[in-house]
Amino acid sequence: MSKIIEINSLTYHYPLEGGGVIKALDNLSLKIAEGEYLALIGPNGSGKSTLARHLNALLLPSEGEILVEGLLTSREEYRWEIRRHVGMVFQNPDNQIVATTVEEDVAFGLENLAVPPEIIRRRVAEALEMVGLTSFSHHAPHLLSGGQKQRLAIAGIFAMQPRCLVLDEPTAMLDPRGRREVLETLKRLNRTEGITVVHITHFMEETLEADRIVVMDKGRLVHEGQPTDIFGGDIDLESLGLEMPAIPRVVKILRAGGLEIPAGVLDVNQLVNFLC
Repeated sequence: MSKIIEINSLTYHYPLEGGGVIKALDNLSLKIAEGEYLALIGPNGSGKSTLARHLNALLLPSEGEILVEGLLTSREEYRWEIRRHVGMVFQNPDNQIVATTVEEDVAFGLENLAVPPEIIRRRVAEALEMVGLTSFSHHAPHLLSGGQKQRLAIAGIFAMQPRCLVLDEPTAMLDPRGRREVLETLKRLNRTEGITVVHITHFMEETLEADRIVVMDKGRLVHEGQPTDIFGGDIDLESLGLEMPAIPRVVKILRAGGLEIPAGVLDVNQLVNFLC
């Protein structure tokens, strides 16, 4: 599988008021494969959001390099193309909504790219269908629920046909229903459309269906692997201030009590099937 993003020895320093710097990323290297669903977790201050902003050149390395589709983010002449390849969705969807109707909001980015009107109409329709908002096309965005607003933000990025979608805590402000709507949308974009997804979250349960999980701490990559590697083995997430998802935590307790449970048991259905 080919890589879409390559990070080599990335270090980033934030400047401090009054002089000096603080190191937010420390000699970090990572390759992200095309079509991969990558979950990125870590305690507050671990550098997750700083890394996310490097992936489409919102921030530039202090040291090291990042290549997107072989293009260096540090080269100014490549940044427009890089931002077409990598779309960003942030925590608060209200910050990304700019128009007075849902369909106008999805069309906004395409209009700025001078895409012909007939193509805009087709892409807007496709994007709204993909995120399940077709019936809301003429609604005012401020009347949508939190989950619907976040799906609208995703639709606006999807319409621009990125190769990779980077989401920084996209469900942090949502209720359980909204979280479920957004997660189902992300899985559909990844599995059906082949879009690479980089999903930053502090909800451990949201990572269980990822292809790979990367764990960060103090600006470094400290663990990586499939969900079974991260939650089913001997990695001590609690020492990093992270909680195990509910079912892997139960499985760990049952194993400590002598019950032999296969490594792949991560969700409630798998656990029920095993116990029955």
